[in-house]
Amino acid sequence: MTKHTVAILGPGGTGGLLAALLSRAGNRVVCLARQATADTLRDTGIRVRSRRFGEFTAPVEADTELREPVDACVIAVKHTTLDAALTRVPSAVLGDALVVPLLNGVEHPAALRARYRPGQVAPAVIRVESTRLTPGLIEHGSDFVEVDLTGDTAARPRLEALAATLSGAGVTTRVLEDETTALWSKMSFLAPFALLTTRYGLPLGEIRTRHREELEALVAETTAVSRACGAPTDPARALARYDAFPPAAKSSMQRDAEAGRPLELDAIGGALLRAADRHGVPVPVAARLVRELRAAGH
Repeated sequence: MTKHTVAILGPGGTGGLLAALLSRAGNRVVCLARQATADTLRDTGIRVRSRRFGEFTAPVEADTELREPVDACVIAVKHTTLDAALTRVPSAVLGDALVVPLLNGVEHPAALRARYRPGQVAPAVIRVESTRLTPGLIEHGSDFVEVDLTGDTAARPRLEALAATLSGAGVTTRVLEDETTALWSKMSFLAPFALLTTRYGLPLGEIRTRHREELEALVAETTAVSRACGAPTDPARALARYDAFPPAAKSSMQRDAEAGRPLELDAIGGALLRAADRHGVPVPVAARLVRELRAAGH
């Protein structure tokens, strides 16, 4: 199998896990981060503790910005730091590398296509629970790490080659035809989960019992917007996914709120409201929750 050179912008919980797995499989990995983090990763590599993959340490290269072309650049930062982080990836240096954002929301592909060449951008959706405990130490909490790779403007053979590299590193990867459906499928699940758990400061188990009516209304609104955007979504299936989730589950937005970090409220809630407005879909529950979270200082 062909080995790739992959840059990882943001070697945190998700990016750090992918960096370590790719390196362990024999790929060249360059992590892009702040100076102190880059120094640590160069010295110690990335150590992973995982039920699925065991405990291992993988060497990586690290720098504060990309200085040579690579085959792919995975963007694993949050929306709240995206603009600043992208200065680490100059378009002139990137060459024709695939740009693979793992961000929440649905608006970032257009922004990245305006910054880089449209044919380079291959949005992906990742399902994983992984946390950076300290720079270079990753705890992988889920029994899975799954990636759906898309890219309406990217060449299919390039997507297939990257998918094979990720799969060879232990990441269950598939290439999907429809970028809009892939992104909205995640958004339809994430938006109700993030907005409700953050607004009420409760884990999902309590949301789906104490706030069931709101959850059902919000799922209906979100799936209606998704359908209007061209991505058919089944509200009954969405509710079944919530009911199957562990009751103690918290959204990443809720964890950010608890830690006093900036929230991806605009990228998730704001993007949902903007899409609803464009298509004339009423979303009163979503609008109220976003309004209340903003009023709370988020």
